[in-house]
Amino acid sequence: MQIPSIHKNESQRIKSLKSYLVLDTETEEEIDNLTQLASEICETPITLVSLIDENRQWFKSKVGLDVNETRRDIAFCAHAINEINDLFVIEDARTDTRFFDNPLVTSYPNVIFYAGVLLKSDEDLPLGTLCVIDHTPRILSDKQIRSLKTISKQIMNLLNYKKSISKQEELRVQLLQKNDELDKFASVAAHDLKSPLNNIIGSANFFSAMYASQIDADGRLIIDLIEKSGQRLKSLIDGLLEFSKINNLSLLTKSTIDLNKLVKDLTELIGNKDNLKISLITQLTSIETYPVILDQILINLFTNSLKYSNKKIAEIELYISENSTHYLFMVKDNGPGIAKKDQSVIFNLFQTVSISDRYGNKGNGIGLATVKKIVEKTGGEIHVKSEEGQGAEFHFSIAKVNEQ
Repeated sequence: MQIPSIHKNESQRIKSLKSYLVLDTETEEEIDNLTQLASEICETPITLVSLIDENRQWFKSKVGLDVNETRRDIAFCAHAINEINDLFVIEDARTDTRFFDNPLVTSYPNVIFYAGVLLKSDEDLPLGTLCVIDHTPRILSDKQIRSLKTISKQIMNLLNYKKSISKQEELRVQLLQKNDELDKFASVAAHDLKSPLNNIIGSANFFSAMYASQIDADGRLIIDLIEKSGQRLKSLIDGLLEFSKINNLSLLTKSTIDLNKLVKDLTELIGNKDNLKISLITQLTSIETYPVILDQILINLFTNSLKYSNKKIAEIELYISENSTHYLFMVKDNGPGIAKKDQSVIFNLFQTVSISDRYGNKGNGIGLATVKKIVEKTGGEIHVKSEEGQGAEFHFSIAKVNEQ
């Protein structure tokens, strides 16, 4: 018996084989169906999808065989992967010096006829074979050989597809981990920055109050700049902290929310009652969801409508309805509206548009990004409809808690 040689690119071949994550996996109907088809076309009692690793040939799919693997040193397929041609045929193993005394020939499963078509990776490396086996000498027709090659390609297409799906899942998990690490970093960094920043703002305020009479106009401008820059940076850090907190909804508590009370409480929380009017338009009296989540979304949207209003009174209409799976919301205001060119970017983190609020300050680009992240965490969606000069409508949905 001749021991099969090690493949000339063995290390790369084994690496490629293992990248498919297919060894020792369960049987799969799609591949089994193709194996059965090959067996019927070639009219052979045994058909295998055989993969060759360091020490064995392992059968991903099989027809007519009771074992799951054999040693590599006696495997016909281990010879086949060293062939230049994609097809390796032994018409009668009993008369072939390489196989006549092979235990697979002299005992179960009594391999006499063997034909194997290589299963090749995208790097053109042989992973194993689709092989057909008989207990008597055979010759395959040209049609049977063409069919065998076609089926082998379909098997590789399936393996490549499953490999791609597995890779995508791996990348998805890595991305989630990186996002989690980034959130944790943002939270820690923001906390570490708040203390010295509060000291700077407090010192500037103290200096301004205690030494106002001794400070000239230029000095006053410098202190004002320190205070405004500090407050803007503090707002940015607070926004980052809120953005980083949105991670695990399972840690939150759901409850029944009285909608009229919700609007009343938020109006009082935001303040500026003389400049703000919020109207609730709904046929619902209550909804069941996470109060913390809904409060954050509405506070951000209501505050934006007030800050960027160009009217004496900012009028906001809150519409609430439902379908079988989601609560549906619309926040409509009478503000200046949002330009078409800006509507596709306003939900991006740190992305701001050119306009300043009614107090002359520009946003930090975190508020709406936070809203979008919260909404998507709940299984909902958000988008804006607006025409310049005609106010804005923010439409968003929140999946019902019992549907998540």
